[in-house]
Amino acid sequence: MAGHSKWAKVKHFKGAIDAKRGKIFSKLSREITIAAKIGGGDPDMNPRLRMVLLKCRTSNMPRDNIERAIKKGTGGGEGANFEELTYEIYGPHGVALLVEVSTDNRNRTASDIRSIVTKSGGSIATPGSVSRLFQRKGQIIVSREAAGEDQLMELALEAGAEDFKAEPQGYEILTEPAAFEAVHKQIEAKGIKYEAAEIASLPTILAPLTDEAGVAAVNKLIETLEEHDDVKEVFSNADFPNEAVKA
Repeated sequence: MAGHSKWAKVKHFKGAIDAKRGKIFSKLSREITIAAKIGGGDPDMNPRLRMVLLKCRTSNMPRDNIERAIKKGTGGGEGANFEELTYEIYGPHGVALLVEVSTDNRNRTASDIRSIVTKSGGSIATPGSVSRLFQRKGQIIVSREAAGEDQLMELALEAGAEDFKAEPQGYEILTEPAAFEAVHKQIEAKGIKYEAAEIASLPTILAPLTDEAGVAAVNKLIETLEEHDDVKEVFSNADFPNEAVKA
């Protein structure tokens, strides 16, 4: 699993924060507004809002932006007509992707996503054909510099983690979705800095990418999808070569 896409994704996300900070904050603001509209503006009473605020912390989103988005959600207006969809996609080189979107215009978004995928040489899959290759898990990524392996493993498992994986790039902690918050809170309480923390769709079967052309094609598709204003998250089963992850 050393070449798994999760490590490439962490590095890509960190680079994207600096290069495209405005777009990332705009997307997070929309997520906050929708979450607050649905469940209220108190994160202690709104699990969905708590999850979005975790993303905000990871991307260093300013508090003022967060508060404005919460007020917009609790005060009515934007968020009322948004619906959430998941597109199942077969990309180039046999890679499967799940693309989560929130949109106020289903037809526009569907047309845009289909165009992006078709231009990449991929196709929209039938419902269920791609989602069956993924499972929902809580995932916390910690760098080796942030914690010792034995200490972190003991802490995570005692807090209720399902699995702990030590890899060259760092540590991956997996939980059932219901146990994610308890494990995350224990890690945070110990002052351990994490690279990423979310409930994600993780692949059960990987699609190895063995050459530069494959890596480039899949990266281009993922980046183009992530650029779209309506796209919240892109999950793939791409297994990038170690060299691509290091780069």
